[in-house]
Amino acid sequence: MANHPNRVRGEIPERSPTPEEILAAREAAGLSQTAAGARVHAPLRTWQDWEYGKSRMPVAAMHLFCILSDLPFPFRIS
Repeated sequence: MANHPNRVRGEIPERSPTPEEILAAREAAGLSQTAAGARVHAPLRTWQDWEYGKSRMPVAAMHLFCILSDLPFPFRIS
C-alpha cells in the first residue's frame, strides 16, 4: 500500500505534537483552552489532557488547528 496514489509522503509528521508544541500553538493563536478545543470540536477536558500530556493529540487535530488558526504546519517549537 506504500505506493497508493492517495498516500502523501513527507507532508504529515508521523508523531503527535508534544504538550509544549500544543501549548505554544494555542498561545500563538491567542486562544483560551476552551476556544482552542472548540476550534477542533474537542471539549475543554480533552484539550487540557493534550496540553498536560495525559493523552496524545492526534496529528489530524493539530493539522486542523493550524489550518483554522493560520499557523504553519507542522507547528514546531524552534
